[in-house]
Amino acid sequence: MALEVKKQQSASSSSWSFCNMKCLQIIPSRLSSSEEEQQQQQQRDGKVLSDSDTKQRKPGGWKAMPFILGNETFERMASFGLLANFMVYLTRELHMDQVSAANILNLWFGVSNFAPLLGAFISDSYVGRFRTIAFGSFALFLGMLTVTLTVWLPELHPPQCTKQLQKLGQCIGPTKAQLGILIMGLGFVSIGSGGVRPCSIPFGVDQFDPTSDEGRKGINSFFNWYYTTFTVILLFTQTVVVYIQDSVSWVIGFGMPTLCMLFSIILFFIGTKIYVHVKAEGSPLSGIFQVLSAAYKKRGIKLPLDSEVGPIFYDPPLKGIVLTKLSLTNNYRFLNKAAMVLEEDELKPDGTCVNPWRLCTIQQVEEVKCLIRIIPIWSAGIISLISMTQQGTFTVSQALKMDRHLGPHFQIPAGSMGIISSITIGLWLPFYDRFLIPALRKITNHDGGITLLQRIGIGIVFSILSMVVAGLIERVRRASAVLHPQPLGVAPMSVMWLAPQLILMGFCEAFNIIGQIEFFNRQFPEHMRSIGNSLFSCSFAGASYLSSVLVTIVHHATRTKSRPDWLTNDINVGRLDYYYFVIAGMGVLNLIYFVYCAKNYSYRGSLQKEDEPYVDVELSSIKA
Repeated sequence: MALEVKKQQSASSSSWSFCNMKCLQIIPSRLSSSEEEQQQQQQRDGKVLSDSDTKQRKPGGWKAMPFILGNETFERMASFGLLANFMVYLTRELHMDQVSAANILNLWFGVSNFAPLLGAFISDSYVGRFRTIAFGSFALFLGMLTVTLTVWLPELHPPQCTKQLQKLGQCIGPTKAQLGILIMGLGFVSIGSGGVRPCSIPFGVDQFDPTSDEGRKGINSFFNWYYTTFTVILLFTQTVVVYIQDSVSWVIGFGMPTLCMLFSIILFFIGTKIYVHVKAEGSPLSGIFQVLSAAYKKRGIKLPLDSEVGPIFYDPPLKGIVLTKLSLTNNYRFLNKAAMVLEEDELKPDGTCVNPWRLCTIQQVEEVKCLIRIIPIWSAGIISLISMTQQGTFTVSQALKMDRHLGPHFQIPAGSMGIISSITIGLWLPFYDRFLIPALRKITNHDGGITLLQRIGIGIVFSILSMVVAGLIERVRRASAVLHPQPLGVAPMSVMWLAPQLILMGFCEAFNIIGQIEFFNRQFPEHMRSIGNSLFSCSFAGASYLSSVLVTIVHHATRTKSRPDWLTNDINVGRLDYYYFVIAGMGVLNLIYFVYCAKNYSYRGSLQKEDEPYVDVELSSIKA
C-alpha cells in the first residue's frame, strides 16, 4: 500500500519515495540511480567520505608514528610506574593500614577507569582528540609531579619509622594535609587518564587513510606496534621501576615516570604539524540520549501489530564513515517509537529531521538496543574482575610477609609479583591461537573454536579458582608465620607460593578480559565501539568500587571485642583467607547469573524469531 503525501507537488525539489507499510521505512529519492548504486557500494565497502574530506585528507601516516608511539610509550611508563608498587608506598612509606590503603587504591583506580567515558564524550562531541590528549597529558604530568613531591619533600610525608615501631604498629601516619595533597595528585592523574586513554588509539588510527590498502596496512601495523610497546613497558615497570622504588629510592622511582611524562608531552607537541586533526563529529552517547528522549516524548503512541497497517519509520542513508546497516527489529519495541514519523513537519525538504531529540533514525534505535542487550553480560563481568583488583592490594600484602629472596643478595620486590600473570598470558595466548583454536574448530565448527560468551565464562571460572587457591595458600602462609614467628612477621615460606593464584589470574585475564574486549568490539556497531571500550573500562572501575565496598564491610562486620577483623593490618592475626573465600562465593553466584544471561543472549546478526526485523532483507526493490 503506497502512502499518500499531501504536498506531493513539491516532489521535484524534495521528493521522497515511501515503500510498502510493512517495510516501515522512509526512502530518499533525490539521488539518481547511478549515484544511489555508487553510494550503496561505498557504504558496503566502508569508504564513505565527504567531498571535502576526500580533498583535504592528507594522512600523517608513519611520519607521525614516532611522536605518537613515543608519547604513548612514555605516558604508559608514567602511569604503570606509579600504579605497580603504590600499595607498598602507602603502607611502608606513609604508614597507612592496609584497609585504608586498599580503599584509596581501589577508589583511585575506579575513578581513573570511569574518567575515560567522560573524556571520550568530550573529545567526540566538542574539542577533538588532539586537544583532549594534550590537556590530559598536562594533567597527568601535574599529578605525577605532585605525587613525586610527596616523596621528595619531608613536609609532605610522615617521618620515617623504625622496624621496632613497625612491629608494634606505632608508626605515625600522614596528616590530613599530607593525605589531601596526595589525593589531589591522584585526582590530576585520573583526569589525565580520562583524556589520554580513550583517544590514544583512535588518534593513531586517524593518521592513516582507511580507504586505501596502504592505509589499512598501516592501521594493522600500528596496532601491532602499540601492543608491542605496551607489553615491553608493562614488563619494564613491573621489574626495573619497581625494583628502584623498593630497593634504591622512592624519589628516583617516582621521579623517573614523572620525567617520562614530560618527555611524552614534548614528543607529542613536536609532531603537531604532521598530525591529521579530525574534527569532533559528535559522540554516540548523544544518539543514545536522543533515542531515549524521542521514545519518551512519543510514549503515548501505540505501535501497530504485525497484521496492521503501521506508521512510517525514518531510515535515511548512512553518512560519514560508513556503519553496518541495521534493520528494525521487534525486541524492545517501545524504542521503535523514536523512529516513527508522525507529522510532515518533522522532516526538512532535503529529508533530514528537524529535531533529532524527537525523531531518530532506525540505525540509532537499533544501536541503543545493542547496548541494552549487552548490559547484562557487562554487569556479570564486573564481579568476575574483583579477583583481578586483588593483585595490586592484598596479594602485595601477602608477598610482603613472605620470603622474597632469590639468592643471598637479591630480593624480589613485592609489587613485581604481578608479572607472573603477564608471563602466563604471554605464553598462553600464542599456544591458544596457534594450536588450541584450530583443534577446537574441528570439533565445534566455530571460527573461534568456542563462542565469545563461552570464552568469558571460562574466564569467570578461572577467577573463582584463583580466589579459592589464594585462600588456601594464605591459610598455609598464615599457619607458617604463626608457627615460626619472625621479627617482622615474615613467614619462612617462599613468595613463589603465590605463583599458582597469579597464574590462575593470568588465565582469567586471557579468557575473561580479552574475551570481553573482543565481545564488545564485535557486538557493538562500528559507530559505538568507543562506547564498548569505555564500558570495558567501566567494568574495572565497578570492580574497584565493589572491592572497596566489600573491604569496608568485611573490615567493620568481622571485628569483635576479643579478636581483630579479617583484614587487620597484621595479616598474620587476621583472616585474609576468609576474605578470598567470600570473593569466590560471590563469583559462584555471578557465574550462575552469567550463564542465565548468556543463554538468553542473541548475537548481533543472528536474530531469534521474536526479534525478526520488520524489513525483508530480500526486497531488492527497496533502496535505502
